[in-house]
Amino acid sequence: MKKKIVILGSTGSIGRNTLSIIRKDIKNFDIILLSTNKNIKRVINQAKEFKVKNIIISDSKNFLKAKKKYKNLDINFFNSFSKIDSILKKKKVFYSMNSIIGMDGLKPSLKLIKYSKNIAIVNKEAIICGWNLIKKELIRFKTKFIPIDSEHFSIYSLMGNNLNKNIDKIFITASGGPFLKRSIKNLNQIKKKDALNHPNWKMGKKISIDSSTMMNKVFEVIEAKKIFDLKYKDISILTHPKSYVHAIVKFKNALTKILIHEPDMRIPIYNSLYSEHNSKIPSKNIDLKILNNLELKKVDTKRFPLTNLINKLVEYDSLYETVLITVNDFFVLKFLSDKIKYNEMIKMIYKYSNYHEFLKFRKIKPKNVEDIYKLRNYVSLKLQTLSV
Repeated sequence: MKKKIVILGSTGSIGRNTLSIIRKDIKNFDIILLSTNKNIKRVINQAKEFKVKNIIISDSKNFLKAKKKYKNLDINFFNSFSKIDSILKKKKVFYSMNSIIGMDGLKPSLKLIKYSKNIAIVNKEAIICGWNLIKKELIRFKTKFIPIDSEHFSIYSLMGNNLNKNIDKIFITASGGPFLKRSIKNLNQIKKKDALNHPNWKMGKKISIDSSTMMNKVFEVIEAKKIFDLKYKDISILTHPKSYVHAIVKFKNALTKILIHEPDMRIPIYNSLYSEHNSKIPSKNIDLKILNNLELKKVDTKRFPLTNLINKLVEYDSLYETVLITVNDFFVLKFLSDKIKYNEMIKMIYKYSNYHEFLKFRKIKPKNVEDIYKLRNYVSLKLQTLSV
């Protein structure tokens, strides 16, 4: 029997990589739902190739356009993730991939959990801001959660059946982006094209900027803390220019495990999709040259000052994580829109992450999705008045 699959954000890089894996083993999979925001042409081509009957197009204008233009196709078009209930009809699918970008991915994650035996979530914002809500649903519906970010999937793989109480220390690695070895004196001359030029990974503009400032690693530390139920003191970041080592886990029994693989997101996706049995994926030989020169180093906080924000985090789930996400998104967008310079972006992110009116949210736990979305709107509006 074919395994039923759902892919949200199917037109993005993670979605396309997931489909590229399924394409080679299509006889064993049945994709029943795809989604996109605006990329109609690509999602229609995906639906035709994989014979998918259901598509969610979250952008209203593009939904109406697609529904009219492709009315003769045997495809059901939907404009809201609330329709997941009627699409899946109370039946559990084998595997759901949620790679929707931004805060918009939180509600679909919560909705999909009860319909999924296995759920893979790439969406940082959903995990960072709503993990306590996600975890509650995972337990309630006995759904297996699989993190897909290379660092978290590596930790997940290394831990195996070991409980977090057996973990002594976890190290996640950071390439350092395009500015790891650039003179700090020249950082004020950075152009947008320089910040977007990641040396190892092909990523979208937003995550490329986050990588260059290493704010993405602040977020990954938060994710690791939440997913694996650790303390912040148990997690460290190491710079590693080659992106070959993805995680190091030191256990209390004096054993330390390291996970390596090529900087290719298809590897964690493949292993999450085939987690229930052994399977083989074509891969390169171990690169001994890289292994003999890993260049693992502690983070230079003068070069990457935003990593100091980790010290502002509290051990329990709080709405402050939503503040961090919102502040970072706000000023990264300003930089990408050529409204502020690179150094100004970093200073503003740090300044407003420490704004006294925002720090109070460290004491408040998110009770529901509405709490998170209301705070995001509040912080965004506040930033518009404070940073003009």
